[in-house]
Amino acid sequence: MIASDPDAPEATDAQLAQARPFAEAFPALAEALRQNVGGRPRADQPKVAVSLRLDQDVLARFKASGPGWQTRMNRALRDAAGL
Repeated sequence: MIASDPDAPEATDAQLAQARPFAEAFPALAEALRQNVGGRPRADQPKVAVSLRLDQDVLARFKASGPGWQTRMNRALRDAAGL
């Protein structure tokens, strides 16, 4: 597939010989990524991934309300649980 994309030619042996690890080539960026600088802040109460079977019409109703439906569903469950 490389041959079919002239904008992304295959690296030559000489180019590969000059390649350096990311952390060596960009040390500041590598350190920032390790420290999660600029990323999403850690949540005080992180969410937990679950597998849950729901009625199709319930899920369809929440999804039909647009982006953020999972947050709204979580809020409805918290309200139902008295939290």
